[in-house]
Amino acid sequence: MDLLIEQFMAYLKIEKNASPHTLESYSHDLEEFAHFLAEEFTGIDGTQVDPSGVDYLAIRRFLALMQKRGLSKATMARKVAALRSFYRYLTREGLAKVNPMININTPKQDKKLPKFLYYPEIELLLSAPDSSPLGQRDRALLETVYAGGLRVSELVGLNLEDLDYNLGYARVYGKGGKERIAPLGRVALKALQDYIECGRRDLAAKSGEEENALFLNKFGTRLSGRSVRNIVNKYVEQVALEKKISPHTLRHSFATHLLEGGADLRSVQELLGHVNMSTTQIYTHVTKGRMKAVYEKSHPRA
Repeated sequence: MDLLIEQFMAYLKIEKNASPHTLESYSHDLEEFAHFLAEEFTGIDGTQVDPSGVDYLAIRRFLALMQKRGLSKATMARKVAALRSFYRYLTREGLAKVNPMININTPKQDKKLPKFLYYPEIELLLSAPDSSPLGQRDRALLETVYAGGLRVSELVGLNLEDLDYNLGYARVYGKGGKERIAPLGRVALKALQDYIECGRRDLAAKSGEEENALFLNKFGTRLSGRSVRNIVNKYVEQVALEKKISPHTLRHSFATHLLEGGADLRSVQELLGHVNMSTTQIYTHVTKGRMKAVYEKSHPRA
């Protein structure tokens, strides 16, 4: 079983160009499933479980066990997606005769409206970093996420050559390695220029080796996604924003503010790198809710 999981993960990474986040999540889900099978089939080592012998009922028992642990609908949906993708791969490669996932439905998820920051809150957050090398990096990082609506994985994947100052954009690689152009405003470009000319140069000197990554950590190597989350949390706490936010909140704010400013939905979809319009449409609910709140607060007969 372990070998099959390794083969599948290699397939996802090499052929499907799956994101590091997807690889980590699917690997965890499948290892959890393998552990379940090892305990379910008494006397059989988990590495020797024949996947072709796993039936619909075994899958149902596994999912029922996960549900008893109080996992969210989103997490349950991801586990189903991991298993469905895994068994689709096994049956296509002739490693399993029957796909036990055929009659397994994905749990319906509650649609949560994306959290966003109002513009005064954005200004407060983006002005928080100081002028030290790390502060210059953090300011450039925050400005870039908000200006371009980038995902964390897209941000940390940026290299120096991905920036075009003359045209004012960054070349980013989204889900599945899909390339898109992310326009950056003058404020973000100025923050990036200041960081590259001063702060980044000081950070790069600490590694002793040439590093092509745009955003560097204190050791002079590429910044990780976890570090980006820690950076955002640091400044949220520093400016005392009474909201629980993540780097993705800046991406949500980017989309919400564009729509509030009059941008059409199709353009916002392209800027976010969404494949399906339905993914972008959720932001219209946010802006409608905001409009209603403004109306009720401002109109004398609301």
